[in-house]
Amino acid sequence: MPPTELETKTLSNQEPNPETFLDELPDEVEMSLFDHLEEFRLRIFYSLGAIAVGMVGCFIVVKPLVRALELPAQDVKFLQLAPGEFFFVSIKVAGYSGVLVASPFILYQIIQFVLPGLTRRERRLLGPVVLGSSVLFFVGLAFAYFALIPAALNFFISYGEDVVEQLWSIDRYFEFVLLLMLSTGLTFQIPVIQLILGYLGIVSSQKMIGGWRYVVLGSVILGAVLTPSTDPLTQSLLAGAVLGLYFGGIGLVKLTGK
Repeated sequence: MPPTELETKTLSNQEPNPETFLDELPDEVEMSLFDHLEEFRLRIFYSLGAIAVGMVGCFIVVKPLVRALELPAQDVKFLQLAPGEFFFVSIKVAGYSGVLVASPFILYQIIQFVLPGLTRRERRLLGPVVLGSSVLFFVGLAFAYFALIPAALNFFISYGEDVVEQLWSIDRYFEFVLLLMLSTGLTFQIPVIQLILGYLGIVSSQKMIGGWRYVVLGSVILGAVLTPSTDPLTQSLLAGAVLGLYFGGIGLVKLTGK
């Protein structure tokens, strides 16, 4: 027998709405403010513990790390201008490296903390964002190490090679290298930010294309601000990378149909 009108309405009411289903919180758990703060405290504690372990491990092998970071300087000699300067440089290098080594675990802790508050729709974006952000950060580090740092150092060396002998403070050198690598890695997150804004409907790809003039100006300013050096070559390279990342991010947003 065919279903009656009442049965048809009942069946249609039981069919899940795809939009409603995607906007649901699958792991919604009632927690008090104190419980949230306690979990947040534990996540921070675990992350700091991972950083401490990473720093100790990197400090054990810090000399090979220091030699690797000295390679872009070619034949420049480094000086220790104060007692213990190299020791504190070693701690600085181990600190940056330890955070880098512990970053997957820190990222896992962040995901575990925010995951219960994400809908199914938002969770779809979580995997690509985390993977893309991680890959782009390490690509940014590689770009700084193999392109930006050698370009900046070659400019400084060639500019003063006939006038001054190249003897550099090891502390100042590593401050320059580490800051440039970190700022470049963060700059390479631009496509991820664009993807999130486009997916959430905050900014469309057409609006991103329409603001290209401001982006060109902003990339020049960003290149000047983020590079510790003042040479135009390094700033131009970083500004060019920012533009490439921005227009690449527009392509990703267009692929999502936004």
